[in-house]
Amino acid sequence: MTAGDARARRRWLAMVASRLIGSAGAVFGLIIAARGHGWPVKALGVAITLSALSVVAIVPASLAHRWRSPKP
Repeated sequence: MTAGDARARRRWLAMVASRLIGSAGAVFGLIIAARGHGWPVKALGVAITLSALSVVAIVPASLAHRWRSPKP
């Protein structure tokens, strides 16, 4: 494996890891919202869920944009 291939693999794994961590955060937020007693705890769960979903949507795209190969 060349150095370029290894760098591409690390970058791909970083993007996949950000998606997985965001998905786990969303599930965690849903669990908090479902099991919470009272509106502050439920609101916290909803906020965690929304922020985790935004991480899933924004972070991989921004990493791909940052790491895009320059045009010749």
